[in-house]
This record gives sequence, structure tokens and C-alpha cells, in this order.
Amino acid sequence: MVSYGCAKIHPLLINLMIVFPNAKINIGINITSRRTDGYHNIETIFYPIRIFDALEALPGDKINFNSSGIDIPGRMDDNLCIKGYELICKDYKLPPLNIHLHKNIPIGAGLGGGSADAGFFIRLLNEQFNLKLTIDQMMDYARVLGADCAFFIENKPLFAFEKGDQFETIKLDLSKYCLVLVMPPVHVSTSEAYRGVKPTEVKHSLYDLVSEPIQEWKHFIKNDFEVSVFKNHAIIRGVKAALYEAGAIYASMSGSGASVFGIFNERPDLSGLEETNKVFYNI
Repeated sequence: MVSYGCAKIHPLLINLMIVFPNAKINIGINITSRRTDGYHNIETIFYPIRIFDALEALPGDKINFNSSGIDIPGRMDDNLCIKGYELICKDYKLPPLNIHLHKNIPIGAGLGGGSADAGFFIRLLNEQFNLKLTIDQMMDYARVLGADCAFFIENKPLFAFEKGDQFETIKLDLSKYCLVLVMPPVHVSTSEAYRGVKPTEVKHSLYDLVSEPIQEWKHFIKNDFEVSVFKNHAIIRGVKAALYEAGAIYASMSGSGASVFGIFNERPDLSGLEETNKVFYNI
């Protein structure tokens, strides 16, 4: 078997040009300052999780994109996979492709699903067409597409800073815990979330704090988006509270929301949340 990020993919499937982009969660987000380019400087921990899309690319008469599963808003030309294809075509001659995405990662959830698709698609093109791109080169392409797209090139726990597109490796393994993700029936736009945040310099970096015992994280690892998002979306605040009531060691909104994850010692009973929210266990 060939390891492709969190997914295990048989070599024959790679020849068929199929990959399985996975989502990520943010363990803490500190928004530290505004940038002159319109972005914000942040620091966060990206951690890959086992919720997957399926992305296939086959030879075609022209470049084409279609999807199934969760409905993807917007025009085909705005899809990050198409943009990634066009970006690499500026430097390499690629054949036309028929791209199909089965969308399973919730949209507007703070899980980086679109960025994952873009990052994995760059890796797919590199592998299939023997472009011989280095990790750094693939990351540079991914950074053009979006701030967190580059994370999915290596797809391992990373400390992210600046726009969220510069990284340092960290040692973080949550495999002995049960990770649960809850997706409420609400969408939070990134622009909405940023409007409610006041950038603040931090005294202690997440790079250091994440090495503390997980049992202590709830006291000092925070997501700066939660204050404004919880104010506007009480349902998300309620999900986080419910996860702690169910015994979570640590719970937090991921990214700018709306999903909330919890870290448990064992699988919790979240039947009450399942009635009105989508719940993913053992992510």
C-alpha cells in the first residue's frame, strides 16, 4: 500500500488518478496583527483528521469539473482544483482532464475542505505526470491558491504562522484519544468571523503551549474567533458546552467555524447532539 496523507491508497488507484483529501482541525488560533496585504498574521496548530473527500481526474477532451455529494457553491472556474491546474499549466504542459469531486467534508465548517482538495490535486498532478516538484515547490503553488492550502502538501501536524502558510514541524499525536467533530446546521463565513476579531499580540506562543498536557489546554489554548462567532451563533456555543458536559478533555471550534471538535478518552454518548447536528466519531 502507498501512504497518501492520512488515506491509504493502492498503487493501482494512483494510476487511475484518485486521491482522498482529508480535513483538518485547528488547535487554537491566535490572530496577532493586521497585514498590509489585507490578510491577518495568525498562529495556529493544523492537525489532519479522518474525514475525506474523493477526488478523481481522468483524461478528457477539455478541462472540466463536476461534483457530487455536498453541493459546492460558485462557478466551475472558481474551484481551487481548476485554479491549481491552470497555475501549474503556466509552467508545465498538462493534458486536459475531467475532474470529479465527491464532496463529503462539510463546507463553511473551518475544516479546510476546499484547501485540502487543492493541495491534494497538486500532489496528484505531480505524481501522475512526473513533474518532479519538491515539497517546497508544491507548497509555493498551493500558497497562491489560499492561505492554508500549503498545509495539505505534507499533511502532518504543523505549527502555522504569518498568514497561516508558513510552518514549523511539531510533535503532536492524538491517536490514543477519541476525536469527535460536530457540525451544526449553520454556516459561518470567514469574512464575518474576521470582522468580529480584534488582533492581539500573544505572550505565549501556541508552539510552546501545545506541548503542555492536553488536560490543561482548556485553560490557555483558545480560538480567537469564538468570542464573536459564539455571540452571533448561540448554537455553536451550545455544541462546545455540550462536548464538555459529555466529558471532553478539550473542545474548541475549528477555524472560523462552524464545526466544533472534542478530544475524549473514550467514545462519548452524543445522541442528544445527533438529533440536530451531524456528528463524526473517531476522526
